[in-house]
Amino acid sequence: MTSRPPGKSVSETLPLNQILHGDCIELLGALPEKSVDLVFADPPYNLQLSQELYRPDQSKVDAVDDPWDRFGSFAEYDAFTRQWLAGCRRVLKDTGTIWVIGSYHNIYRVGAILQDLGFWILNDVTWIKSNPMPNFRGVRFANAHETLIWAQKNKGAKYTFNHHAMKALNDDSRENGLQMRSDWYLPLATGRERVKVNGAKAHPTQKPEALLYRVILASSKPGDVVLDPFFGSGTTGVVAKKLGRRFIGIERDKKYIRVAQKRIAAAEADSEAVKVEKPRPVRVPFGALVESGILLPGQSLYFAKNGSKAKILANGRIQCGDLSGSIHGVAKALLNGAPVNGWEVWLYEDEKGNKIAIDELRKKFSGEK
Repeated sequence: MTSRPPGKSVSETLPLNQILHGDCIELLGALPEKSVDLVFADPPYNLQLSQELYRPDQSKVDAVDDPWDRFGSFAEYDAFTRQWLAGCRRVLKDTGTIWVIGSYHNIYRVGAILQDLGFWILNDVTWIKSNPMPNFRGVRFANAHETLIWAQKNKGAKYTFNHHAMKALNDDSRENGLQMRSDWYLPLATGRERVKVNGAKAHPTQKPEALLYRVILASSKPGDVVLDPFFGSGTTGVVAKKLGRRFIGIERDKKYIRVAQKRIAAAEADSEAVKVEKPRPVRVPFGALVESGILLPGQSLYFAKNGSKAKILANGRIQCGDLSGSIHGVAKALLNGAPVNGWEVWLYEDEKGNKIAIDELRKKFSGEK
């Protein structure tokens, strides 16, 4: 474990916004413990390709056949995976999370090792490719998706999830269920986004910026440190810079580092545009719901904490036994003075007999999604 100089904070000793050249396991061991907020890892998939691939027109498929994706056995791959994941766990803050992407070749092995090391899986996300590569031999289904595992370092710890940013990115669509789902329809990196050197792909597994955009926006805050131990062509660094995050990249191939440095240098960020805050609820007087006829004088409300029943009065107050006052005041009295938001603890009964928080009526009245 590395120690930091006296008087220096962890962030001051980190190689921020730099790409470290070398083996990821060795370099992870040189970073300070509990210094990183988020890890995104796109490790070797161990594709196990045994022969070259050709299209029907006999042109060769530019598939992943690089030495870094070759392992002698599953045991060798598992040992490698356990080492780099343990290194990521050490440098992650207790509140940190990790994303790992993979295909059917490796993601199940990665998931098991994540759990063995003590990570707690929060989600698995399916990246559904809108423009997948066909299965040229016609012997299997076309592989049209990859899987991302999102896990926190310690079960139950506080972690970052920008729920409202994801809803907004999802266009707040009621047809989409408001919340962003775990199936993401995004295209491969093609066209102008695909980085090339001398007409050839700069990196065989370049991920689209849209994918990293969702990952980083969802699970980090501006100023956070994002680590990518398999930096490749630098997509993580590009998106981190655009979103006002700091990054650390680790990459052992110098030609990829040169590509990444050029891409990151060209990326631009707006410090004000990357600030994403939870929208504040629209202020609505409870009496406005009564005045508009959404709730009626004499209608019953039910206290979520203990089932107490209250009656709505014509002046926008409520009566619960001997207690009379605002929805907040009566709720506070029922809880012996504890602070409480009346919108959240008073329930109304709909036509089907379901009891629903009156805050849902406030949202509809104000047009808030």
